[in-house]
Amino acid sequence: MSSADLTSPRGEMRLNEPLARHTSWRVGGPARRFYRPVDAEDLSVFLGRLDPDEPLLWLGLGSNLLIADQGFAGTVIQTQGCLTGLERRGETGIWAESGTACAKLARFAARLDLVGVEFLAGIPGTMGGALAMNAGAWGGETWPHVRRVRTIDRSGTIRERGAGDFTPGYREVKGPEDEWFLDVELELTPGDGAAGLARMRELLDRRAATQPIGLPSCGSVFRNPPGDHAARLIESLGLKGYRMGGAQVSEKHANFIINTGTATATEIAGLIDYVRNVVEQRTGISLIPEVRRVAGGRP
Repeated sequence: MSSADLTSPRGEMRLNEPLARHTSWRVGGPARRFYRPVDAEDLSVFLGRLDPDEPLLWLGLGSNLLIADQGFAGTVIQTQGCLTGLERRGETGIWAESGTACAKLARFAARLDLVGVEFLAGIPGTMGGALAMNAGAWGGETWPHVRRVRTIDRSGTIRERGAGDFTPGYREVKGPEDEWFLDVELELTPGDGAAGLARMRELLDRRAATQPIGLPSCGSVFRNPPGDHAARLIESLGLKGYRMGGAQVSEKHANFIINTGTATATEIAGLIDYVRNVVEQRTGISLIPEVRRVAGGRP
């Protein structure tokens, strides 16, 4: 590798890239710049050369993002399909880069007879998002399995941090500001991988039976309030099937909002706000969205 390769970004840059192509809701206007790094070192070089005032958005599978119809007036960095390294570390460890699909990691672990992350098979995102949100399902969560992570900041500086540098909560993680997850090392438990794969199939079958799989959505829209379920609250108020334009509360699972084919980000946002307002007015419970809204140049 030449010295030029070490000092110049080597990834793919696209201008005015439609973000609807990269989000699970299939909505969102164009990104002014869209960068796909070759590897972590390339990403470090790219960030080191980026204007420190440039709005920046990280994008994995786009399953928890609602990007405005006018798009994003900054730079989007895509990790899915790029930062996808995945390997075993020692007897009970697995290392994964932030763009690795959660479901892929779950299957990889089971084939190594390592258990504990079967729930990740049902998370429609990447490990970067799972770390940022402490993603969980079916009683499991991401952070109890984290041994260490590497992060990267706006200047391109890469740091290794232990799990103790972060405070995970329900669908959130607090830690050093202005750093993003680059990769993770997980500590898992030796076990019956075949049983783990069978458990994944069982969970995915249950998911397919109860959720609108195959239709454009972001997954669950709201966090479950303490002692209750957002879907139960929404359904109890007769909001299943309620529509705003092309956006609809799923008739299969009330905590999903689907794009019926013509929805705009504005319609989806309006429906989220409407559901929140109705639930709060009628029950006194304020539902907290899991969705991250991106408006213009502001993530």
